[in-house]
Amino acid sequence: MASELPFAAGLHRKSFDPTARGMLDGVRVIDLSRLVAGNLLTLTLADHGAEVVKIEPPAGDSLRAWKVKGVETAWKTWCRNKRSVCLDLRNPEAVAVVRRLALDAAIFVESFRPGVMEEMGLSPASLLEANPRLVIVRVSGWGQDGPYRHKPGFGTLVEGYSGFASINGFADREPVLPPMFMADAYAGLYGSTATMMALRHAEATGEGQVIDLSLFEPIFAILEPQMANYAMTGALKPRTGSRSTNTAPRNAYRTKDGKWVGLSSSTQSVFERLMRSIGQEALLADPRFATNSDRLRHIEAIDGVMRDAVATMTLAEALAQFDRDGVTIGPILDVSDLATDAYVREREALIAVPDAEMPGGLLPMHGQVPRLSRTPGALRCPAPRLGQDTRDVLAGALGAAEAERLITGGVAIGAKE
Repeated sequence: MASELPFAAGLHRKSFDPTARGMLDGVRVIDLSRLVAGNLLTLTLADHGAEVVKIEPPAGDSLRAWKVKGVETAWKTWCRNKRSVCLDLRNPEAVAVVRRLALDAAIFVESFRPGVMEEMGLSPASLLEANPRLVIVRVSGWGQDGPYRHKPGFGTLVEGYSGFASINGFADREPVLPPMFMADAYAGLYGSTATMMALRHAEATGEGQVIDLSLFEPIFAILEPQMANYAMTGALKPRTGSRSTNTAPRNAYRTKDGKWVGLSSSTQSVFERLMRSIGQEALLADPRFATNSDRLRHIEAIDGVMRDAVATMTLAEALAQFDRDGVTIGPILDVSDLATDAYVREREALIAVPDAEMPGGLLPMHGQVPRLSRTPGALRCPAPRLGQDTRDVLAGALGAAEAERLITGGVAIGAKE
């Protein structure tokens, strides 16, 4: 393990404050989800004050298995501010414990294959009968009904099926699946919004409900008005790399020092400033480039002009010149760049928290999103060890003696010291 975090200097360091409160203080969430989508959903709630109780199997949430050099980096990042209760749900007594915990909860999140909750005796109907105000979020790949409900619910399959991969990449290459958890991330974000809407309804009326959250529909919903465009033209959106089918020039361009910039001239005025900035004002009279539609028809030519212009500048020169001239341009950064970026640090988009397993005892992670002025999120506790809160949570719900009996009998598992 490295002795120090290589980019620690100047990084905002945050401490955990167990007394911190948020706008969702008093809202208990029972989280039976696994992997990314459900954990991102409940992370948003936890960051803003909800008590999120993760119900984990004896082997732990599958997210714990995504380790780097033996450290649970994904778990630590996405499960801060949560509590861990470890139950063996193969045992009917453990299922009864979940049902009891749901009585005092406002939100219940699960990501089992459709039908499994019913088989376990935890159907939404039975949970709502016992707690009519409960908001139940069911996360799955394809939804609770329809012909694909029992298909494997992995984001990769959804990213291919949704139409995203078909438009991602270059025309002369294979479709490109995203190198991150895109479908899960969109589902988690849509899911947190839906949960808040349902909670608002429950608080106003006393009526809980079920949210059927698939991975497919959120990513399908963000793919622009492609279906309407297809209905109008009969043409499919092509793979265009970093180009746009809506505006030109828009692309990634390489600088003289081997860096990359992203540039977009999404309005006529920006395009005109761009041409003046690179000394090509004469091209404003060229009929090939007169309007955005003209430039899209002659995209190779205008891209060549921009490629040649940017190639004469270093990254610093390009950013300074185009910024001065009011052109929309920005650097294309990687994680090593972002780690020391002044904007990222000043906004506290990147923070560091204490963690003995990490280099220098610091875990870099994203700050609270979104940022609220009156009720900001807070860091109350780091991601828990497996079963860290089993004894406390069960004692609070069932009494200390019953909690000990369940732990002794292997129905529940406490954290190993």
